[in-house]
Amino acid sequence: MSSREAQVLARDQGVDLVEIAPQADPPVVKIIDWGKYQYQKMKEEAKNRKKAREKQSELKTMKIGLKISDNDLNIKIRKIRGFLEDGDRVKIIIIFRGREMAHKEIGQELLDRVTNELSDIAVTDGKPNFAGRNLSIGVRKK
Repeated sequence: MSSREAQVLARDQGVDLVEIAPQADPPVVKIIDWGKYQYQKMKEEAKNRKKAREKQSELKTMKIGLKISDNDLNIKIRKIRGFLEDGDRVKIIIIFRGREMAHKEIGQELLDRVTNELSDIAVTDGKPNFAGRNLSIGVRKK
């Protein structure tokens, strides 16, 4: 339809004539309510921003004591696996209490055990870090 006919039709309906593809030959236009179109576009952009925020990975923390039982450790490892599968990064912290500081090698062995259990789906971020009474390492999904 000619541009003149489209303008008359849009004016009769009380809506706007919007150019969609100006590069096309002939240019493509659409008869729409401009205010409603802008509102829908704004809502869609807000929805996309919200989805983008949700997809950002979080840093989860899992604290483990030296005297943890095997079953409790397996439960924590299973929980860490769930976090990793959701796309989150996990910081594993081994906590030393009281005289446990004299046996740092036990904490290192526990941390090695956890990272070996997770080695099929996770990779460590750097080396274990000893800060105060905590030994920590970051893990992320492969």
